[in-house]
Formats: sequence, structure tokens, C-alpha cells
Amino acid sequence: MPDADQNTTIQILVEETSLRIAQVKQTVVLLEEGATVPFIARYRKEATGELDEVQIRLIQERLEYHKALNERRETILKSIEDQEKLTPELRQKIEATRQKTELEDLYLPFKPKRRTKASIAKEHGLEALAEQLLATRGNAESALQLAKAFVNPGLEVNTAEDALSGAGHILAEQFADVAEARAFVRELTWQKAVFSSQPARGKEDTVSKFEMYYDFSEPLRQIPSHRMLAMRRGEKEEVLRLRIEAPEEEILGRLFTLFVPAESRFSELLREFVTDTYKRLLTTSIDLDLRLQAKKAADDEAIRVFAENLRNLLLAAPAGSHKVLGVDPGLRSGSKLAAVDATGRFLEHVTIYPHIGGSHSGSDSKVEFAKRELLRLIDAHNIEMVAIGNGTAGREMDQFVRLILKEAGLKLQVVMVSEAGASIYSASDIARAEFPDLDLTVRGAISIARRLQDPLAELVKVDPKSIGVGQYQHDVNQTALKKSLDEVVESCVNYVGVDLNTASWALISFVSGISESLAKAIVNHRDVEGVFVRRNQLLEVPRFGKKAYEQAAGFMRIRNAEQPLDNTAVHPERYKLVKQMATDLGVSIPALITEPSLLDRIRLEQYIGTDIGLPTLRDIVVELKKPGRDPRESFVTTCFREDVMEVKDLKEGMTLNGIVTNVAAFGAFVDIGVHQDGLVHISQLADRYVKDPNQIVKVGQQVQVRVLSIDLQRKRIGLTMRRGKLDKPPEQNEQARRQQPQKKVTKPSSSLAAAFAKSGFRVKK
Repeated sequence: MPDADQNTTIQILVEETSLRIAQVKQTVVLLEEGATVPFIARYRKEATGELDEVQIRLIQERLEYHKALNERRETILKSIEDQEKLTPELRQKIEATRQKTELEDLYLPFKPKRRTKASIAKEHGLEALAEQLLATRGNAESALQLAKAFVNPGLEVNTAEDALSGAGHILAEQFADVAEARAFVRELTWQKAVFSSQPARGKEDTVSKFEMYYDFSEPLRQIPSHRMLAMRRGEKEEVLRLRIEAPEEEILGRLFTLFVPAESRFSELLREFVTDTYKRLLTTSIDLDLRLQAKKAADDEAIRVFAENLRNLLLAAPAGSHKVLGVDPGLRSGSKLAAVDATGRFLEHVTIYPHIGGSHSGSDSKVEFAKRELLRLIDAHNIEMVAIGNGTAGREMDQFVRLILKEAGLKLQVVMVSEAGASIYSASDIARAEFPDLDLTVRGAISIARRLQDPLAELVKVDPKSIGVGQYQHDVNQTALKKSLDEVVESCVNYVGVDLNTASWALISFVSGISESLAKAIVNHRDVEGVFVRRNQLLEVPRFGKKAYEQAAGFMRIRNAEQPLDNTAVHPERYKLVKQMATDLGVSIPALITEPSLLDRIRLEQYIGTDIGLPTLRDIVVELKKPGRDPRESFVTTCFREDVMEVKDLKEGMTLNGIVTNVAAFGAFVDIGVHQDGLVHISQLADRYVKDPNQIVKVGQQVQVRVLSIDLQRKRIGLTMRRGKLDKPPEQNEQARRQQPQKKVTKPSSSLAAAFAKSGFRVKK
């Protein structure tokens, strides 16, 4: 980017982000040099003025936007210049615009067009008539008299009326191409239009999950993300018919003022042309623009919620380095047990049939065989924890395992683990490469065990869209969704750090500065040459250069390394500084790490330099006090009620423990151990007004809920987290009414049922 353009862009970024110019400028320089967001946020705090990842990503996003805008601007300027129509005034307008939409509006009159009614009218020689109609003032003759001079049967202009019609098409297209007109029509429509939904033709009496939208309207710019995406899905499935109802009278009034001269002899005729401009040429394109704008806003919010849920899931507390028995429960096909060691290495598997169906060799009963094999695996591999998938037969298996352990006098933790995405992993290329000789279900049991040990390390192997913590993930912009979710995974992986000697290539590939191919090269080098004992051995990996080392090294951990700092988040570029600190205290680096009290004697001010300040120095001291620490929360387990196994076991008012599995704009879904999540409507999350459910709960959080309502037929469970006496159903709650859409109700529908409908609710299999 030329210096002048870069300076202009940086100034724009300063205005858009409200950050200091030095912060923006240095961040842009680092990004242009190829530095990653996690690296900049963690190791270049002095350069950026301690910007966090969110602020840096905002700069990155706006920088990319303006780069694309500048490229498009240059293309447009060249196109208009080639047409010899680029005036100084137009150039100034084009160079001043900061919005892609405004830029395209300015280019529209010069954009190559297909053959239109206006272009045909021009071919028939009616452009002069259009100019006269627009310019005539005072007591000029009538429009028909003017038009008679342009009658030309040879050009298919047979009457004066034909001539006026053609001139009208020319003026309508001319009016529609005025950037100012398009801009205010678009803005006025966005601000005041109503978005309405009706059943598609022939669908009026159809029972569907979109019934709440059969007679619905809401201000366009106020529609929440989940409602917009739900209605668009209804339209896609040909159940709904959507339209934008614009403030037509107000728009036409402003267009008349803009295009019809007050003293015009032909004002009435010109008003007809302007009306045609709006109804025939502007409404379709503006409606399309605004539907895309509303869709983008809905996508952005849905992606934000998805990303927040994913972050909380990935950063769930790990059980840590324990020997785990993973259980993938099943009925007819049996339950797969897989033992893994403390590093997640697969040891052994077996299939048992303690429930319905299946068979095995031997004379023992199915249950006796299951008991014996369960206890054998636990004893043979010194199992410390049991992880059970929460899918089909999960609760039954949980009870079975607990009973057997109790009978055997064994005190092992038994934990229910989410199976979301496990089947996707089992059939993936990663799983096939890891366990080429194992059945899919056995791979699933191994994944369940590893998820308990370290959710982040295992879940990075699964496409985030398959984990089930978002809404309408197939309806939003897939490129934007992937970009956002990849950024979340990258952020989480680098926040926690990676054990260089145990991490899979899938996990390593999200480390700052490392691509998938380089991650595979690292693992291959480890397999061939043995474990890493020093960080700088990474430079021995083929194609692993100094730039990649700079970006990645600080996020890699090596336990029991030759250099103690290699198991910390201290970057290798600061090892010399830490050594100086130790020397000044008269101790070794290992002593500095093992005796945290020594660190309190360091005067950080004396180590401030041109490239290092207090922010980085404080980070170093914090890291040395707890080297290799895991920043995630401590692991705790949730126990479901033993007397509640299925939806039919629930009773209104019953208090239950649960785990939040998904957070949406209208509430949170909670697993209470009955194979079907219940919904805590937004009005039931707290004893106060809640605008955003994420302020109250997060995915993976353990909560206590009470049963508010049960619909056995539809298997829908309404829950509450409010205290005190149980409230009336949400539809009778004042807060819920405030948060419901403005709609014309044609059929009784509770807000709880509506929320289930919005979620695209499906019963768990």
C-alpha cells in the first residue's frame, strides 16, 4: 500500500476504533509484517499500548475492509476515466467515500448496463425530449405538444404518448442513478420500514415450526438475529412470504422535492416519472440491499453468539493428566469402553452389553460379562476416572457404572461428557490417521476419554459447526462463520498453550505462526527424532524458519526441559533478560522459578529498555511465579439426580442440577440428564431484567434449575433459574412480554413454545 494511502487508512482506522494513532499505526505495521493477533497481544504490548485481542482483531478487520475498498476505488476510477467522464468533482466524491455501498452508488451511472427501456428510448431519439421536460419552466406548451415533434414511426415512436413514455423511462433511470437519492431512500427505509411475514400461498393452514410468523411484523432494524434467520429459513423452505413495507409517502415526498422543480410546467407528469422511478427501479434494488444488510447484521450476531459459546466450551476446565476409561454408550450395538493413559495414549478397548440387545461369546450373562470387563479394565490400567458420553443410554450406563464401582468398593469419579461432534471426529481423516485399525465407535470412546482430560486438545479436531453450540449455523455466511470460529480456536489454543511433546498436529496447527503442514512436520520430526528437550530444536524441523519460531515459541511448552523457561510463557527473546534478573539476585534461573519469593525483590524499573516496558516485565514475573500454569478454571463434576432418568420422571417444581449446553438470544438450553435439554427462557434466567443471556450463563457452566413446565408429547421442558415461588409461564410474565416480537397473533402461542420453535428444536436421539 502506498505511503499516502496507508496514512489515510490509518487515520480512518483511528476514527473508527477510537484508539490512539500510535496504537493503530504500530498494530498495522505488525500485522503487515505477518505477526498473528495472539502474538501481538501477548508479546508486543509496548508497541500497541497493551491492546487486547478484540481491539487488534477490530483493527485487522477494518484494515482488510479499507484495503478492499481502495482496490475497488481504483478499479472504478480507471473505468470512469477510460470513458472520459471523470470530472474533478466526481473524483473527489469517489476518493472521499468510506463505504462500499456509497462507492457503488457513485459508480452506477457509469457502470455498463444491459439493454433497458431507457437505453431503447435513447436509441429512438427521445433523450432531448426528456431534457426539455425536465428543464421547461413557466408557460411552456403542453407535454403532448412537445412530444409530437419526436413522433417517428420508423423508430417505433408512433404517437406523442409513446414519446412521453420513452422520455419517462429515460428520466426514471436517470433519477435512479443519482447516488444521493439511493442513499436517502436506503437510509429512510432502514430506519422506518417494517419487516412483515405471511404464510406462503397455500400454506395458510399448514402446521409448521414457523407458525408464530404467519402474521408477524416488526421494525426492520430492530429484528433480533434469531428471528430474522428463522424467517429467512421459513422463506427458503417456501413456508413463509417476507416483504419490506417502506414509508412510501415520505420517500416519494423527498424524491419529488429532489427531482421535480417547483416552477415546472410539467410537475404532475414528472411526479409520475419519479413514482415510477421508485416503484419500478429503486424498491427492488433497495429492498435487496436492505435484506442483505439485515441478513448480515443477523449473521454477525449469530456468529458472535456461536463464537462466545465455542470459546466457553473450548476453555472448559480439564480433568488433567489422569488415566481415564472412556465409554461410548449404546443399546443394540453395545457400549464401547476404551482405556487411555495420562497422556491420552490409547491402551485397550472392549464392547459390553449391559442393556438391551447385542451378544458376545462365553457362558456368562451379558450383565455379568459387562461387570467383569469393566472391573478388569479399571484394574489392568489403574483407571482413575470414568468418562461416559451423554447420548443414547448415557444415563443408564452412568447408573450401571456407579453401581458396579460401589459394589466393588472403588471410589472413582464418574463424569458425563458431551458427545457433541464425537461421531464427526470418529469418521474424520484425523481419527483414521490416529487409529486406522479401530472401529468408528471405539474412536468415539477414546475421544470421550480425552475430552475429559483436556476438552480443548480434543475438540480442535472437530469442525466447530458440528459441536452444536450455535444457532442457524447453516443459514449464516459460511465464510464469515469459519473465519470467526477459527479465530476463537486460535485464541483459545494460544491462551492455554500447547505441550510440544504430546499435542496432536491438529492442536499445534492453531499455534501462532504455524500452518497445518508445518504442524504435521513438527509431529513427524518428534516421531522420528524423539521428544523435544529444548524449544530451539523447533528450528531443526524442515521449513520451520526464524519468523515461525518468533511467532510460535512462546506458546509452546516442554515439561522437564533442559531450559526451565521452556515450560513457561516467557518468550525465548526474553531469556537473556531473565538470566540477568537471576544474576542480579545472585541465584540461578531454576532457583528463581522454584522460589517465588525471590521475584518480589526484583525492581522492574531497572530493566525497562527501548523495546521492553513494565507490561511485559510484569507478565514475566507473573509467569515465573506459576510456570506452565493452566489458566483454565479448576475441574468440578456435576451429578444428575439418580431418580430422574427420562422426561416422564420430571415433576413441576423439581430442583435439578444441570449443565448449560447452548446459549441463544432467547435463553439457555440445559442438560438435566434426561436425554433432552430443557430451556431456561430469558425471562427465567434471573430475578431481574436480562438483556443478554451471556451475562448470566455460559456453555459448560453448572447450574441449578427448577422444572417450570413439561410437555411429554413434544418432549419440551421449561426450566427456571429464578428463586422463590414458581412464576407463571413466561407468556404471562411481564418481562417476557417486553421481549416478544411485535406481532399480530392469530393462534395462541406461549413465549416458551415460541422459543423452542425459534431454536429449530429437535429431540435428542
